[in-house]
Amino acid sequence: MLNDKLKNMKLLMLKTFMLSCLITGSMFAQDFSGRATYKTHRKSSFKLDSTTMATNPGIQEQLEAQMRKMFQKTFTLDFSKSESMYKEEQELDAPKSPSSNGGAMIMMMGGDGGSDLLYKNILEKTMANKTELMGKVFLIKDNLVAYDWKLTGETKNIGNYSCYKAVYKIEEEDIKIDMIDGEVKEEKETIKRTVVAWYTSDVPVSNGPSNYGGLPGLILEVNDGDLTIMCSELVLNPSKTIDIKEPTKGKIVSREKFNEISLEKTKEMMNRYRSRDGKGIEIKIGG
Repeated sequence: MLNDKLKNMKLLMLKTFMLSCLITGSMFAQDFSGRATYKTHRKSSFKLDSTTMATNPGIQEQLEAQMRKMFQKTFTLDFSKSESMYKEEQELDAPKSPSSNGGAMIMMMGGDGGSDLLYKNILEKTMANKTELMGKVFLIKDNLVAYDWKLTGETKNIGNYSCYKAVYKIEEEDIKIDMIDGEVKEEKETIKRTVVAWYTSDVPVSNGPSNYGGLPGLILEVNDGDLTIMCSELVLNPSKTIDIKEPTKGKIVSREKFNEISLEKTKEMMNRYRSRDGKGIEIKIGG
């Protein structure tokens, strides 16, 4: 029984590869481009101290509503055979400067998303991410994220496209920053999560939303922990020419350096906008 399942999986992988080769040969013989629209959603949770809850009835619901609005966004991926540009389609109400809501605050590190640009060069395996952090523009230049995908053999339809499931398991160190009793606390923890992607070999580009890619077809759906990304529209070879240009403005930094800067700025902001009574709030994105 197990051997039969392995044989079927190998056969499916071989068929997928052959189909990709056939489609690639016909589609890439001519100029090929497309535009995919993605909807994103991320779960969020709050842990407010008892004093804040007692003195500010309803603040939990207010914060949760604000966070839902921040994390429900629409993005477009313009792509060709070798490169792509990922950006927010419409600018939502940007988070205001960090301010206290009766002892609680929401801080979004990085830009509001409306001005962010993520360029990927598939052939050179490089990326350039133009983003803003506390009013300063950065250009993150680095290699593409390498995913060690495992093909499962599972299939499903997304719209009119037959999709295949791929899984990537991650174990990485995460840093959680809390403000407890007026003091900024930093805690390191090891996070394990599983990334599930659904890709279609009908669109043979090794690309996808955000930093995801590296599969033998366009990724149409991603489930990464508390983040969900779904393709809602896909247009191949649109009538309007797609112009993809690598961003050049901003202070050039590596991904690692930008994460270090972001962490330090987070601490600064939490110290600056601590609640008046010295109590704090723990905001955990996800979980």
